[in-house]
Amino acid sequence: MRITTTVDGTSYTDEVEPRMLLVQYLRERLGKVGTVVGCDTSNCGACTVHLDGQSVKSCSVLAVQADGREITTIEGLADDGELHPLQQAFHDNHALQCGFCTPGMIMQALDLLKENPDPDEDEVRSGLEGNLCRCTGYQNIVKAVRAAAEQMPSAARQADVPQEPVTASMPSEVSQS
Repeated sequence: MRITTTVDGTSYTDEVEPRMLLVQYLRERLGKVGTVVGCDTSNCGACTVHLDGQSVKSCSVLAVQADGREITTIEGLADDGELHPLQQAFHDNHALQCGFCTPGMIMQALDLLKENPDPDEDEVRSGLEGNLCRCTGYQNIVKAVRAAAEQMPSAARQADVPQEPVTASMPSEVSQS
């Protein structure tokens, strides 16, 4: 099947197998390796991306379902080499250990902050409950989200604002080494 999608502001047209997962498409075809595969069952949230501005677990979405839609990955949050305020808050508050869950946590936290710009600790924990971290007790993650909420202007919460797409065609097969 042929799909066209916009990922992090760039438009891509590609041939995909009907059963290819969005996470596979992002990683294997587009090289968006910040979107990680954690469990393949949609339990951990490590693969969370934004699809038309809403967080989704990309291991539970088919690539064909993204046809004609806008996707934002963790790589799409930084602006001209400058970390997104939420990424910076995770760094400043030591909200990661191994870092494996961090991209999904940040993407889900951004969705949470769009809906609730000033969450208390319980609301942050509730908003992130579908994302698992195997290394921490979540305290610094909660601290980072709350710190970002205090620092982020409302425009930064809208990281999925459509940009003028750049068109790129990807080969239907990518050699793997």
